Amino acid sequence: MRIPRIYCPQPLNANSNIALDDKASHHLLKVLRMQNGRELIVFNGEGGEYSATIIKQDKKVAHIQTGDFQDMCKESALNTHLAIGISKGDRFDWVIQKATELGITEITPLFTERTEIKLSGERLEKKMTTWKNILIGACEQSQRNTLPILNNPIKVHDFLSTSHAELKLVLHHRTEKKLSQYETPNSICCLVGPEGGLSDNEIESAEQQGFNALALGPRVLRTETAPLVALTSVQLLWGDL
Repeated sequence: MRIPRIYCPQPLNANSNIALDDKASHHLLKVLRMQNGRELIVFNGEGGEYSATIIKQDKKVAHIQTGDFQDMCKESALNTHLAIGISKGDRFDWVIQKATELGITEITPLFTERTEIKLSGERLEKKMTTWKNILIGACEQSQRNTLPILNNPIKVHDFLSTSHAELKLVLHHRTEKKLSQYETPNSICCLVGPEGGLSDNEIESAEQQGFNALALGPRVLRTETAPLVALTSVQLLWGDL
């Protein structure tokens, strides 16, 4: 029987009794219908995990007792940062989920010239909460114990000067440069546009800030496909795939 993994955003210690939050309790008790005595694994996103057992159900709250700490690490030695234009619908949600499964270290949503979605105030807060939950769920599923960093959205021109990755790449199809032309880096930042891609002005500005052009083959890829192809490729060449 598969042992579920649950994110627990609070300090964790061995042999402690903990009341899980509403979200985790609902998932265990209502979705998985787990009873007292069932085993699970808990992690708080800071590295490592704990074995645990459900010991009590108090109304809608699951109480657990943690066991031993396991220093499990499935993080890639290659530091990867995805900076990507926010797209409409569930495309951006899907990118966050799959990028997390592929071992992304950091994600920065971008407002670009061709970003059609408008986010601010309460709507932005709700989106950030949604994205954080997607990221957590992907970590639970992929057995990652360290949460990727999810930055607040920023304008692309403001972002360009903040990246200090060893290899900075801007993805677009108007170049013939490929990954095989670059030497092995320790950290990578991939800059990707929304639907319609980055504008010529944005690409030029990125290159002026030290970003290198990268093409992902002869075909034009969608905004949700390109970053995942790039992340898979760099992990295959220089990471842990």
